[in-house]
Amino acid sequence: MKIYIIWLAGVIVWNYGVPKATPLEDVLVAIILSIASMFLNKYLKN
Repeated sequence: MKIYIIWLAGVIVWNYGVPKATPLEDVLVAIILSIASMFLNKYLKN
């Protein structure tokens, strides 16, 4: 649940912090946040 909250906070910060982002930038940030959440999941579970 912690990782989901961190991911959600990242999405919210991105959407409100960069309101004029292009759809491509939104997709790239979503991919980066997804990869970051996978790494967090891997390291926080151990």
